[in-house]
Amino acid sequence: MDKWDKRFMEMAEFVSGWTSCAREGRAIGALIVKDKRIMTTGYNGAPAGIRTCRDKGYCMRDKLGIKSGTCAEKCYAVHAEQNAICQAAKLGISVEGATLYCTHQPCTICTRLIINSGIKRVVYKYPYPDDFSMELFEEAGIAVEKYEE
Repeated sequence: MDKWDKRFMEMAEFVSGWTSCAREGRAIGALIVKDKRIMTTGYNGAPAGIRTCRDKGYCMRDKLGIKSGTCAEKCYAVHAEQNAICQAAKLGISVEGATLYCTHQPCTICTRLIINSGIKRVVYKYPYPDDFSMELFEEAGIAVEKYEE
């Protein structure tokens, strides 16, 4: 890891503070970087125009007793990585060959989007119990690095 990785991971941590997720410990931030330039950012939160869990006063997943890492479709939030990729698409920004910095290891759903978007490197800080996502990254030839200070 170099000084740029440190800077960008600090920025991902900062962006995670923008979360609208009401679930304890689920503030997640991501940014897509190309040629040492931040292309887009993302954090986990409700889609545009949809009331957030904080606004609603509850977490649907907690209310339904859904275990972390399962039934991702039962949530108002869009993942940080998904939001960063969607923002790039919305703005017409190519992320081909970019690096994605994320506070947490991407889930399998995000991993598939990362692979198809052309991102070539992922740096994350906190592990997530999803071995299948790591298998997909390996098979796709995407470099994945756990950030160590």
